[in-house]
Amino acid sequence: MKLQILRVIVASLEQATVHVRCLRGPVRRGARFNRLGGSAQAIDLTLTQAVVYGRRVAELDTGLTAFVTLRGEGVQHLESGALASGSQAIEGANPSA
Repeated sequence: MKLQILRVIVASLEQATVHVRCLRGPVRRGARFNRLGGSAQAIDLTLTQAVVYGRRVAELDTGLTAFVTLRGEGVQHLESGALASGSQAIEGANPSA
């Protein structure tokens, strides 16, 4: 699964609220991200919440945009997308059922 970072809204040392587009889904609550596209930086982020059109959802399907909360190590490496430089994407795996 894969999320494109559109904009980092709020970030602290261990948590960020991020506007994303789902490039490859579904992405479920509890998903763990360990790859940051175009970077060698280590990340270990867990999706704790996803909000679509003001409603909390349990998963994101391909093509949806959402505001998500990510917790864990590597939050400081997330950057808002820019037309000139392209945008970041994070990849990982859904939790076991």
